[in-house]
Amino acid sequence: MSIDNQIQVVLIDDDPHLRQALCQTLDLAGLKVLTLGEAIGLTARLSRDWPGVVVSDIRMPGMDGLELLAELHGQDPELPVLLITGHGDVPLAVQAMRAGAYDFLEKPFASDALLDSVRRALALRRLVLDNRSLRLALSDRQQLSTRLVGHSPQMLRLREQIGALAATKADVLILGETGAGKEVVARALHDLSNRRSGPFVAINAGALAESVVESELFGHEPGAFTGAQKRRIGKFEFANGGTLFLDEIESMSLDVQVKLLRLLQERVVERLGGNQLIPLDIRIIAATKEDLRQSADQGRFRADLYYRLNVAPLRIPPLRERGEDALMLFQHFADEASSRHGLPLHELQPGQRALLLRHSWPGNVRELQNAAERFALGLELALDSSPDNPAAGVLTSTPGGLSEQVEQFEKSLIAAELTRPHGSMRSLAEALGVPRKTLHDKLRKHGLNFANQSGDDE
Repeated sequence: MSIDNQIQVVLIDDDPHLRQALCQTLDLAGLKVLTLGEAIGLTARLSRDWPGVVVSDIRMPGMDGLELLAELHGQDPELPVLLITGHGDVPLAVQAMRAGAYDFLEKPFASDALLDSVRRALALRRLVLDNRSLRLALSDRQQLSTRLVGHSPQMLRLREQIGALAATKADVLILGETGAGKEVVARALHDLSNRRSGPFVAINAGALAESVVESELFGHEPGAFTGAQKRRIGKFEFANGGTLFLDEIESMSLDVQVKLLRLLQERVVERLGGNQLIPLDIRIIAATKEDLRQSADQGRFRADLYYRLNVAPLRIPPLRERGEDALMLFQHFADEASSRHGLPLHELQPGQRALLLRHSWPGNVRELQNAAERFALGLELALDSSPDNPAAGVLTSTPGGLSEQVEQFEKSLIAAELTRPHGSMRSLAEALGVPRKTLHDKLRKHGLNFANQSGDDE
């Protein structure tokens, strides 16, 4: 059994009378003490973030103080260890100080000397743990910036929300379009949480056949249904102690939703065909691309499950709302692909940047990552036009000479202006700062069309 973080001092001495006297001294000073008669097994009971100190005699059967010091510092070199020595053990104590012991007290010693040393050691321990916490927080922020690339206000806010929620026990509902990065956010929540050492289990409910979804999620006992010849541990049970990411939750049947609601409320799972309730220590992160509130109003999703999941929602903004994040992400993925394939890095040209910015990215980050991979490989990539993005373009990592780059940039500027409302060709020409005849020629050259919204060509 691990030692509670409320314990401030672990006192080890094989002399029961001395152990009792020292414990009383520490207890009267308001310190919470755990006394042990031997050192064997102590290291396994202490976590690296235990906020206390160890006081140990040197001469003990089984494991002496020096062996204990070496074992404890093998797990946490910054844990304060105070050694109690007899008169003949002073050379050993000096050796221990050189090996990293915090202090040593030679018998007989005054109670005040013990209290003073323990209090100083506790103050040092608090400082060490505070510094670790700050370093971890900084590392977490850097990790988030690497995983969730972008400087747009939406992404800054999303990273703040992830940092705030990660350390809590709250279940989370992630909202986002296909390809927006829902699993990336879910894994970040897991990796920055206290569950990071536990399993992260991801499952796409939409990819499971209706006939096997309950067995996959909840498990089954032998004979639960035809073909169930042996016990199967379900995904929820497999994720015990960690995090389960359940994507496309909107695709789950109403019957499965009832079981999921019970699991969320009671933190137990019952395998199909079984009677045993298995307790779970698990965090659920659900994700959807749909409006679950609307689905609940239409009877396609349980309202009680929606309200239970919607306690801590996280919305991932689509790429089209993130401005120049698209450029940063594209270059990031292109650089990664170039490094992976051992190819030279390519910088985006002005016309290419304009092309990326005006594209609506219906496939979001997933589509952009694929485009960046092709760009890094030197393959020509056509970004298709759509009602929201009427001007198509071609992206390649080999843009050619200066004149070709200038023409590509000119085309991208005209195409970008075509996406804005203009009632006449004259209005479009004035916005671009060119005569109408010149504009007609350039539209023809670049294969672009002006959608006359008023029927007036003036």
